Amino acid sequence: MTHDHAHGGEGGTEVSSRTRRRLAVAAVALAVLTAVGAVILRPTGKDRPDLGRIGVSSELYEARVVASEEAPCSGTRPQDAVVCDFITIELKEGPDRGGTDTLEIPLGAASPNLGEEDQIVVTPTGADQGPAYEFADRQRRPVLIGLAVLFALVVVVLGRLRGLAALGGLAGSLAILLTFVLPSIIDGRSPVLVAIVGSSAIAFLALYMAHGFTPMTTVALIGTLAALALTAVLAMLFVALANFSGFATEEAFFLEAAGGQIDLAGLMLAGVVIGALGALDDMTVTQASAVWELRGADPEMPTAELYAAGIRIGRDHVASTVNTLLLAYAGASMPLLLLFVLSAQSLGTVANAEVVATEIVRTLIGSIGLVSAVPLTTWLAATVLPPRGERGAGEKEE
Repeated sequence: MTHDHAHGGEGGTEVSSRTRRRLAVAAVALAVLTAVGAVILRPTGKDRPDLGRIGVSSELYEARVVASEEAPCSGTRPQDAVVCDFITIELKEGPDRGGTDTLEIPLGAASPNLGEEDQIVVTPTGADQGPAYEFADRQRRPVLIGLAVLFALVVVVLGRLRGLAALGGLAGSLAILLTFVLPSIIDGRSPVLVAIVGSSAIAFLALYMAHGFTPMTTVALIGTLAALALTAVLAMLFVALANFSGFATEEAFFLEAAGGQIDLAGLMLAGVVIGALGALDDMTVTQASAVWELRGADPEMPTAELYAAGIRIGRDHVASTVNTLLLAYAGASMPLLLLFVLSAQSLGTVANAEVVATEIVRTLIGSIGLVSAVPLTTWLAATVLPPRGERGAGEKEE
């Protein structure tokens, strides 16, 4: 599968054989470095922390609610007005499949409102007396699968073969995260190095699968990796200057309590790098494609003018993407932001809190990476596509 603009044709976007070879050598060299990094940082699976010591169970089974009844909680008197929901369930998975049990759930604002035929997930209590299982969560798997299928259909209907390839890249990206990035970090590898290598592998997979093995894709890839390297350097610098501990979230305390060897401050850095990648590849592909189109429209346009025109397009894209990043982080932190508003603290005090400052650093560093991707990718694309009149005899078009 190839990108339309990378072929020869009328548009004047033909790439010389020498330039193609140089881009191919650069892509192969980056691929080799990524592969070497992946081998060095590969997960071993040894000495994994046991989350069972902090009450996180790996045994989760699906169950169906058979009946529900409100009554005073066990060990209380009716006059205490402490009410529980006694849920009778039928196990659909696990060693007790087909059996029943009764869960006791105290009623409150956070308690689930369960009724007959509701599908839930339970976990063994490990207790010798009382209920053998306890409520873990509702079963949302069918809803998530349905939404994923709808998403895939929309992408394929609109993008056709290109959309199908993009879904393949998405699946590959998830596989890299689950089989390399996360296991390697759990093994105590440097989160930053793992994130850089993993992001590089994801960029190769996602870009080439979605856009084909073309010079334009290679230009976008090089621009992505260059901006990603700058993002990583800035993240390391400013996280060190801000003296972040890495304990800004509840999950970080769980990881520490589990006794693992994870560098929590480094984990935050890894999040900055991986989080920036998703917007970076979109930015670089758009810029490279814009330059290809501009060159096709005017094969004689001088390189400097082509670069300037590409930058003008990039400015509009940067403005919208930076705002998108900010809103994405704000949307994910709405409950926290509401708490700070209710606390009546000043904006400076709120921003100084580590949990908020972390998101500010993520947003600003990611935005700097995005902005830097525009001139880098635009310059490279403009260099790859010189005016028709400047192509020498050694730069014969294919």
